[in-house]
Amino acid sequence: MDTKNLKNSKEKEKTPISHKKVIIAGVMICIAFFGSFLLYFGLQVVLNTEAPIVIVVSGSMEPNIREGDLLFVAGANPEDIINGTAEDKNGDVIVFDARGLWVGAPEEPIVHRVVGKYLNGDTWYFITKGDANSLPDQASVPETRIIGVVIGGIPYIGWVKIVLTESGLLIPLLVIISVFLVISIIRDIFQEDDEDRDKNQKKINDNNQDSSEIQPPKTNQKQIN
Repeated sequence: MDTKNLKNSKEKEKTPISHKKVIIAGVMICIAFFGSFLLYFGLQVVLNTEAPIVIVVSGSMEPNIREGDLLFVAGANPEDIINGTAEDKNGDVIVFDARGLWVGAPEEPIVHRVVGKYLNGDTWYFITKGDANSLPDQASVPETRIIGVVIGGIPYIGWVKIVLTESGLLIPLLVIISVFLVISIIRDIFQEDDEDRDKNQKKINDNNQDSSEIQPPKTNQKQIN
């Protein structure tokens, strides 16, 4: 093997990964881990509510809103929440925290329609009812318990979370996906770095070869006395 090529090969192996590549890898890993939290926080700020996204876990609002639907929620002034009737189903659909409002209230936020509202002192209270339920909810909901008003949604997409949560696979699956994502990012960074080194090494070899080709051949000249 040519001594020069051997030397270049050893130098290539010893070339460290640039700090820029390490920083980029770190940033991408942080985005992979914390990107969803930043997105959720951004939605909280923009939509002015603590829970901008909720997933329907019961059929109490069918057929308009079904179990497994993903809903977008926005904060609203209590005075601006639209009142309606149970028959016309023309009131706003709100998301509220019912814990402690009546016996057996669920731990999860409830998605029901406003079928009545009244002002008691300085506080608005809302009478709510599921479209598929025969009776209104057991207690009126004070404005302090309202998380927001439903402004849109995506049908059935929430079933993925429901199934994974009920089966206990949600957290393990998120961990596995995160690990594979980190490994993929690191591998791509290293692979790109190796490709850059190969290109630079090829360029150096080509330059060395061109330099050797343009050198004039050595000739043996006899000395003439």
